Amino acid sequence: MKSVKDHLMFLLPLLAILISVEFVMVFDRVTRSSEEKLRQSYSILVVSEKVMSPKDFRRIDRHIVSAVPIDKKTIAKEIARGMQNTADAEILASLPHFYNLHLDRYLSRPEVEKIRKKLLAAPGIKKVETFGESLRAKYNLFLFLKVIFWSFVGLMSLVSLFLVVKQMEVWQLAHRERMQIMEIFGAPMLLRSGVLFRMGIIDALLATLLVVGLFMVLRYYYAPISGIEILIDRQELLYEARDGIILAAIALGIVVVTVFSVAIRSREERE
Repeated sequence: MKSVKDHLMFLLPLLAILISVEFVMVFDRVTRSSEEKLRQSYSILVVSEKVMSPKDFRRIDRHIVSAVPIDKKTIAKEIARGMQNTADAEILASLPHFYNLHLDRYLSRPEVEKIRKKLLAAPGIKKVETFGESLRAKYNLFLFLKVIFWSFVGLMSLVSLFLVVKQMEVWQLAHRERMQIMEIFGAPMLLRSGVLFRMGIIDALLATLLVVGLFMVLRYYYAPISGIEILIDRQELLYEARDGIILAAIALGIVVVTVFSVAIRSREERE
């Protein structure tokens, strides 16, 4: 019973760390996906006195990837509805050229403002509308969510790592006599700490399997029937095959680092 309790005391904080890491990877994929959708939906409206090509706009700023002309005939018809005795052709001839510019990624408001100034400084461009208020609100929301998420994950991971180290120290004390006898006979640190490595690796692999199983259930079974829109729309982002490899590497890395740190600290205290 005591052995099970000891393993749980190591396994639970390790699970918390791995779940935090997996949430970080999921959150990163979701935010990148959301930013890509925002990038695709966001555009800058430019009014120009002359015809301009996408290359002309790219010369102004490298973040501009496309320039879609807005049909002036549609605009002319809308204007003609409110103006009697004015032909569409006359209105069309007097209208400047309109373009929707799309960017290569989701930029912050200061970066968009720099693009706006560059565009206004270009010959022939009369007006630039960046829809700054809408952009600022969305960008600030993303920034706020990222700060809160990273703060929570960072704090939880630090506390969990502290508990992992403490439990490794408990294991080291429990096997202290055996390890000291091996040290007397000249056994290297790696061999003396073999029992700690064995218990740690078993728990690391078990924790990895539990976290992988949890997120696979979340992706393949819970998300489709949850009725939660964000889970249904981003189901494929909840777990990827490489996540298991990353989690296993992190879990084993934590075991190796904590075993060596505890063993070195113990030797220094005896000396």
